[in-house]
Amino acid sequence: MSTPVVSPEIDKAIRPQPKQWQADFTLGLRRGLPIALGYIPVSFTFGLVAVRGGLPAWIAIFISLTNLTSAGQFAGTSLIIAGATLFEITITTLVINLRYLLMSLSLSQRLSPLLPLAQRAVMAFGITDETFSVASLEAQEITFPYMLGLISGPYCGWGLGTALGALICSVLPGQLQEALGITLYAMFIALLVPNAKRSRAALVVALVAIGISSCFAWLPALHQISDGWGIIVATVTACLVGAAFFPRKDV
Repeated sequence: MSTPVVSPEIDKAIRPQPKQWQADFTLGLRRGLPIALGYIPVSFTFGLVAVRGGLPAWIAIFISLTNLTSAGQFAGTSLIIAGATLFEITITTLVINLRYLLMSLSLSQRLSPLLPLAQRAVMAFGITDETFSVASLEAQEITFPYMLGLISGPYCGWGLGTALGALICSVLPGQLQEALGITLYAMFIALLVPNAKRSRAALVVALVAIGISSCFAWLPALHQISDGWGIIVATVTACLVGAAFFPRKDV
C-alpha cells in the first residue's frame, strides 16, 4: 500500500520543526509565568474554602485539575457545599463560564485552519481571562506549542495553590480555619475595587449583582429561593444591565 503524500504546509502545521516548536513553547512559558504566580494565592483561597466547607482535600485538588475557571469554580463549589441541585450547579457554571466560548471563538480566528481538533481542544481547555488577553496581543499566528507553553504555567500554578490551600486547611484547627475564611472576602475586594475605580461599567455591574444577591439573602419573600437560582438571576441581570447601558463602542 502506498503512503499518502502530505503537503509541506499541512505537515508543518501538524508537526512543527523541533527548533520552532521549542522556541514557541518557551515563549509561551515565559508569557504565562506571571499569570501562574498570580493564580497561586487565588487558588490557595479556593482550596481553603473547599476544605473548610466540608470537601475532602483530594476533591478540591481534582476540581482544580479538571477545571480552570476561577469564578466558576468558586460558585460551583459553593453550591455543592450548600447542597444545591445538579441542575442549578450546571446552569450557574454555564452562565458564569459562557465567556470562554466567546474567547475561544475569537482566538480560533488566529489559528491555522489545518490545526488538528485534539490540539484545538487542549488549547480551549487552558483559556482563561488572563491567557486569552496575553494570546490575543500576539502579532503572529497562534501556534499549538505557544499556547501549550502559555497555559502550562497557569495550570500548574492553579493546581499547586489549590493543593497548598486544601492540605494546609485540612490540618489546621477549626477555629483557625474559620479565621482564614475571611481571605475569600479580601480576595474579592482586591479584585473588585481596582476594576471598579477604573471602569464605571464594572462598578455598576458589581453594584447590581451585589444588590440582587442581598435581596435574595435578606428579603423574606426571596430568601426561600435556593442559592443556585439566586446566583443565576444576579449574574444574568447584572450582565444584561452592563450590556444595555455600557455597550462596547468598537463593536
